[in-house]
Amino acid sequence: MNERAAERPTILLVEDEPAVRRSVQLVLQGSGFAVRSYASGAALLADPNTARAAGMVADYRLPDSNGLAVLRDARAAGFAGWAILITAYPSRELAAQARTEGYAHIFAKPLADRVLRDAVASLSD
Repeated sequence: MNERAAERPTILLVEDEPAVRRSVQLVLQGSGFAVRSYASGAALLADPNTARAAGMVADYRLPDSNGLAVLRDARAAGFAGWAILITAYPSRELAAQARTEGYAHIFAKPLADRVLRDAVASLSD
C-alpha cells in the first residue's frame, strides 16, 4: 500500500450484490476514501481492522445476516464510526430500527451516487 492510500480514511462496505458493491466502492474511492469491501457480514466481522474504520456502508439484506446485526456486532468488536444503511426494501419500520441501531442515514436502492457522496462528506467532516 502506498503512503497516500494509508492516509485516507477507511470505509467498510458490506454488500452481497457484486455490481452494486463495485459501484459503491468506486464512488467512495472517488471521494477520497480507502474501501474494504465484503460480500457478507461474516467476512466483515472476521476482519481484525474493522474497529479502525471511519465509517460503514451496509446493505440491509445479506446472505448470512442483515445490516442491523452487522452494525451491532461491529460495534461490539470496537467499531465506533458512522454508518449508512442501503436497502431495496425501505419501510418506516426499518428506518426506525436502523436509527435505533445507530445508522445516520438509510437510503433506498437504486442509490444515486451524489446522495451517497453528500452523505459521506457530511459524516466525515
